[in-house]
Amino acid sequence: MDWIPIVLVTFKALVLATGMFYAIKWHYDQGKKKKDPAAEQRAVLRASGKVIAIFLLLLLVVGLGTYYVVKMVGLETVM
Repeated sequence: MDWIPIVLVTFKALVLATGMFYAIKWHYDQGKKKKDPAAEQRAVLRASGKVIAIFLLLLLVVGLGTYYVVKMVGLETVM
């Protein structure tokens, strides 16, 4: 029973160390690549637009779901 924490902590340390190694390696390799600044800016703007659109869609879904649950339960809404 006493060996379980040792094995699990060792496994966790190995997984985190491996993940950190590959994260650092990936960032280093990305820094070596030459990219067009305009293309990178377009990609960032496109990704930002997608994130905003998804956020607004989810906000609408949560709002409509909340409204439906409030009506179903019978609570009064101020409208």
